[in-house]
Amino acid sequence: MKIVTRLEQLLPDMLRLLEQSVNMDSPSQDKRLTDKMIDWYEATCRAWLDAEVIRIPNERYADRLEVYVGSGSSRRVLLVAHADTVWPVGEAERRPFRIDGNHAYGPGVVDMKAGIIQAIFALKVLQEMNRLPADIAFVLLINSDEEIGSQTSRSWIEQHARASSAALILEPPLEPDGALKTARKGNGRYHLVIEGRSAHAGVDPASGVSAIEEMARQILYLHEMSDDKRGVHVNVGVMNGGIGSNVVAANAEAFIDIRVQTMDDFEMMAQKMQELAPFHSEIRLSVNGHMNRPPMERTEAIERLFHIAKTTALEELGLTLHETSTGGVSDGNFIAACGIPTLDGLGARGDGAHALHEYVRIDEMPKRAALLAGIMERL
Repeated sequence: MKIVTRLEQLLPDMLRLLEQSVNMDSPSQDKRLTDKMIDWYEATCRAWLDAEVIRIPNERYADRLEVYVGSGSSRRVLLVAHADTVWPVGEAERRPFRIDGNHAYGPGVVDMKAGIIQAIFALKVLQEMNRLPADIAFVLLINSDEEIGSQTSRSWIEQHARASSAALILEPPLEPDGALKTARKGNGRYHLVIEGRSAHAGVDPASGVSAIEEMARQILYLHEMSDDKRGVHVNVGVMNGGIGSNVVAANAEAFIDIRVQTMDDFEMMAQKMQELAPFHSEIRLSVNGHMNRPPMERTEAIERLFHIAKTTALEELGLTLHETSTGGVSDGNFIAACGIPTLDGLGARGDGAHALHEYVRIDEMPKRAALLAGIMERL
C-alpha cells in the first residue's frame, strides 16, 4: 500500500484530532493555556506513536516537548513545530473549528496545528509500515513561544540542531502552489525612544526641543536604509509621541522591524542600529532590541534536501514541487544558521495564517503528510 493511500484512510482521525487542537486556545503569552495544549500534544503523541516523549519545563512560557521516534543511532533528523498561536484567550470559543466544503477553519488551523497533526501521522504510518530508516532517530520538537521570537527556546533549538544532520520545519508552504521554503530572511526588532524638551507651542516654542521632529528625521533615515536589490527592508510600524497639539513634544517612541537576506547584512544592520545617533544635539536617544533571527540562506546542502523532496513529490504523488524564499521567519532560521541543512514549509496547505479567514485544505492533508513521510524515508 502506498503511504498516501494509508493516510487518506486515516484522514477522519486526522480531522478529529485537528478539531480538538483548534478548539483549544494556545496564546504564546499564556502559560496556563498553552501548557494545556502541550498536555494534549503529549497525550496524542503517546497514543498514536511508539515514541519516547520528554517534557521540558519552562518557567516563563509553556513547557516544550521532545518526541523521539526510531531507534537509529547514526543520524538525528529534526521535525520542528510550535504549539503557540497568535490568537488571544477566548478566540477558539468565538471561532470554533468548522468545515465548509474542502476547507477547515479555526484559529491556528494552518499555523500550525494541522502541520503537527500531519507530522504525527506521517511518523505513525512509517512505523506501522516498518519503513522508518534504520539508522535515523527522528525528533519532533514542539516549541511554545515561536510566535514571539522563541525567546526562551532558541538555545534549546540550537542545541538540538548541532546534534542533527537535517531539519524539516512544519510551517505552512507558500501558496498558491504549495512551494517549500529554501531561504528565509533574517529579522530584527527594535524600540527607539527619544527624549526632547517640552514647551508651550504658542507662547514659547523656541525653548522646546521636539521629540516628534527628531523622530521624523530618524524615521526617514531608517527607511533610507532599505535596499530592495540586497533584500534589506526597514519598517517603522508604530510611532507614538507627544501629549497635545499645543505642546512641543518631550517624548516619542517607535517600534522597528528589519528584514535582511544575508548574514553580512544581518551583522551590518546590527551595527547600524547600535550607532544610531540624534540629529539634534539636545535630544537623548536610546535603542533597545536586537537582530533576532539570522537569515536562512540557501546552500548546496539545502538544495540537496529540496531535491529529495522534489523527487519524493514526483514519485509518490505525481506532483511537481517548487521552492521559494520568503521574508517571513521561523525557528528554521536558527537551525540553518547552525550550518544544518533545513527545509521549511512542510506543514499544511491553506491560507490566512494570522488572519480571521485562516483555513486548511482538507484534501491536501494526506498528500502533505505523505510528502513528509516520503522525505523522511529517503534521507
